[in-house]
Amino acid sequence: MIPRYSRPEMVAIWSPETKFRIWYEIEAHACDAMADLGVIPRENADAVWKAKDVEFDVARIDEIEAVTKHDVIAFLTHLAEHVGSEEARFVHQGMTSSDVLDTCTNLQFVRAADLLLTGMDRVLAALKTRAMEHKDTPRIGRSHGIHAEPTTMGLTFARFYAEMDRNRTRLANARAEIATGAISGAVGTFANIDPRVEEHVCAQLGLSPEPISTQVIPRDRHAMFFATLGVIASSIENIAIEVRHMQRTEVLEGAEYFSVGQKGSSAMPHKKNPILTENLTGLARLVRMSVIPAMENVALWHERDISHSSVERAIGPDTTITLDFALHRLAGVIEKMIIYPENMLKNMHQFRGLIMSQRVLLALTQAGVSREDSYKLVQRNAMKVWDNDADFKTELLADEDVRAALSAEEIEEKFDLGYHTKHVDTIFARVFKD
Repeated sequence: MIPRYSRPEMVAIWSPETKFRIWYEIEAHACDAMADLGVIPRENADAVWKAKDVEFDVARIDEIEAVTKHDVIAFLTHLAEHVGSEEARFVHQGMTSSDVLDTCTNLQFVRAADLLLTGMDRVLAALKTRAMEHKDTPRIGRSHGIHAEPTTMGLTFARFYAEMDRNRTRLANARAEIATGAISGAVGTFANIDPRVEEHVCAQLGLSPEPISTQVIPRDRHAMFFATLGVIASSIENIAIEVRHMQRTEVLEGAEYFSVGQKGSSAMPHKKNPILTENLTGLARLVRMSVIPAMENVALWHERDISHSSVERAIGPDTTITLDFALHRLAGVIEKMIIYPENMLKNMHQFRGLIMSQRVLLALTQAGVSREDSYKLVQRNAMKVWDNDADFKTELLADEDVRAALSAEEIEEKFDLGYHTKHVDTIFARVFKD
């Protein structure tokens, strides 16, 4: 992923230096386990740890790989240059390349998940803060983009909080599912290596042994991991779309923070554009791009092929780096977002009482009018608001058929805004259980 959409903490997880360090730890821990089992001499296992403080030379490994055409062999050759050929002769004994590659990749996914969970915690904290701040700030709810009934800005933030909270649970589960390692040999039968070696290596790395592997860890785990990232990205876009709508000039109920010295347009000095949330919409698309390839990686030939390898080399770093950046960008948007309560009220009353139509409909049915007739009575007065810029309550009070069922006081009572927010505390108690 390009630096523009990257945070160094996540980039570091996928650096060649980190990868080779993990490869080394896998090999060294495997040697320890084999020495404990009496399979290799203890002095050879100890000798491998002479490289524990070595910064592996990425350029040198690449140089070797240019000849060997095999990345793991290139690394093992470079490791022997530090440890000594004789001392390193038992390194990788009974193992296959995927034991190293897959165990390393899964450990990188676990570390990436931990950073993503931290980003989600920041988003959740920001959403909760703004929800509490605007719990009772009235705002018009919309369906199909059209005014529906009143809600509150706090409920808008609260529903996004609940969605992201579900996503956090999904990500924690996906992390647990992908936190496996495999040191099981060429086709996963442990023919040339004791299963206790796998158990030791995984324990040292904070992973669980894969119950059954072939030459690779099953890719359904990875498919679920990427699918979860795709869902999180969609939720980010869901929030971003709402902010973008609120910042439209004719709405202006909320807006991204516009810093001192910031410019909105090279041509129009008046512009304040929702560039951060537009960017988040785009980044969400990039994250979701990885989901289908990850699903397609599940089907491999027999015990293993490498059709998944090139895909994961790209989508592993790019997707986690992009989502990590997007989460922190979203958190910043929410934390600094400008809210305009006065504009919310202005927008709500733009069609002068029309949004209370359902209350009048229900009151008419409760007064003995059939639902079909009640709907017709309310709609014919509502259309006057749409077509003639009339006042809904005034039209109802002047309608003899409506007045035959409802008194002026009963009609007046149906325009109480507080009626629509009376259960906000109940909803908040459900969402914010603490």
